[in-house]
Amino acid sequence: MIQLSQQRTSKNKRGTINCDNTTRHLLQANDFVAEAIRNKMLQSKTLVINIVSSAGSGKTTLMIETGKRLKEKYSIKVLVGDLETERDADRIKAAGVDALQIVTGGICHLEAQMVWQAMETMDLTGTDLLFIENVGNLVCPASFDLGEDYRVTLIASTEGDDKPKKYPRMFLTSELMIVSKADLLPYVPFSVEEVTKDARDINHELEVITISSIKGDGIEEWCQWLEERIALKRQIV
Repeated sequence: MIQLSQQRTSKNKRGTINCDNTTRHLLQANDFVAEAIRNKMLQSKTLVINIVSSAGSGKTTLMIETGKRLKEKYSIKVLVGDLETERDADRIKAAGVDALQIVTGGICHLEAQMVWQAMETMDLTGTDLLFIENVGNLVCPASFDLGEDYRVTLIASTEGDDKPKKYPRMFLTSELMIVSKADLLPYVPFSVEEVTKDARDINHELEVITISSIKGDGIEEWCQWLEERIALKRQIV
């Protein structure tokens, strides 16, 4: 049974209550686990990439096309976050890449403790590259460190070029922005130049790659970006 302190509550005006910032405490706990993930992956020299975007921006298709090109050279694993179903993990596994679905049960983002639990059930021995495909959402995932080395944000040509300044925290906390579905650019009102300008107004160090996972445009540049960072991770003492 919880007993309220009469002395403490008497300090408040009638009809008011002082509440702790529970969001701050949640993020502090998350960051503690994220740092444990980062240290563990540093020991194994595994590069960890957190892939974020709105729903339907092409994260899973990008994972499939990346796996096709790099799976013979590197050991790749994918953790896939979704509210329900294992469909995305099944698609990735069908392409020959080891994947595990994290079903959040309605939570709109992945948290570090979810990733830690998933890692405990997956054999990561010898893994060169671990992708964390986050839940499709440009808001909540921006606040949760998952122990990644790099955060990569996809923005599809079909969702409009005004997203960076609507959801600035996601772009501020990312190292790379990928403009996806470039094959549709002739048919939609989307400017790569404008979305790049807005994103770099927020984060002037943000790198940008334009891709079409369907046609293969830009995928080699993306794979080269990954390979360079795999090499850098291996050099860390």
